[in-house]
Amino acid sequence: MDISGNRLRKQVASEVKKRRLIFFTIILLSFIYLFINVIFGDMGLLRYKEINSKKARLESQIKEIEDDNKQLRSQITSIQQDPYFKEKHARENYGLAKPGEIIIQYDR
Repeated sequence: MDISGNRLRKQVASEVKKRRLIFFTIILLSFIYLFINVIFGDMGLLRYKEINSKKARLESQIKEIEDDNKQLRSQITSIQQDPYFKEKHARENYGLAKPGEIIIQYDR
């Protein structure tokens, strides 16, 4: 009976080791899957960084456009209210002149 009991104990110990190995393998694979999803998934870390950089670029473009709009509004107000600015704008941008004036253009 001692030999069969010893064999039984070894078999039980072997089964316990196999179950532990299977359990830890499943746990390890689960952690690897979660890690890959956190880094490379649809809403993972790489996607998060990409979205943040795109957000920064868009905010920068919005700021530039707002500054351009502010400048254009200022020019519109100046053209509507200041006759000297209106004359300057017409001369520089459209090449207009008063009667009797000669226009000389040169490259800068």
